[in-house]
Amino acid sequence: MNIEQLLEENQVLKNGHFLLSSGLHSAKYFEKFRILENPALVEFFAGLIKEHFKEKNIHIVCGPTTGGVIIAYEVARQLGVKCIFAETKKEEPGRVIRRGFLIPDGARILVVDDVLTTGNSISETLNALRSFSGIVVGIGVFIDRSEHKLEFSFNDKNLDVFACYKTSIKNYTPEECPLCKAGITLEVPGRGGK
Repeated sequence: MNIEQLLEENQVLKNGHFLLSSGLHSAKYFEKFRILENPALVEFFAGLIKEHFKEKNIHIVCGPTTGGVIIAYEVARQLGVKCIFAETKKEEPGRVIRRGFLIPDGARILVVDDVLTTGNSISETLNALRSFSGIVVGIGVFIDRSEHKLEFSFNDKNLDVFACYKTSIKNYTPEECPLCKAGITLEVPGRGGK
């Protein structure tokens, strides 16, 4: 199956001039909620992650709020294991594991997320998991759109990062953005405006 075509057909992959949540500008945008609103697509992409990590003896799947929760739930369901999530702290940077989630000593954890751009939400999730004695064994994402290969480690071990779809997209600061210089209207996706 051609995943890029699947993303375009479902209006996930868009072309234009976009303001990303990181503050950077891009000529391409992935509207992850076109996947997350469609249970069949979530099941398909989660199945690719499950297949990649099925031999890793996963006990828990953890995702960052918001989209990562849906993905964590579906990957955990397919693996037949527990799902937890890392949520943002109020008035502080970073994420925490709350809600009474328990991570037993030595539990093998898979971290999942929707779109990997800068790696910030995954890094924050890994930091939240460091307060427990579980072992992160890998990271699975639906889409990796990072400009450069991102590497993550946990307890001094490099992690296997798997993406269902990978493409490298150049992002720009507003000052260096050629799309701004060309006068192309800046869209602010997901926030109801241009």
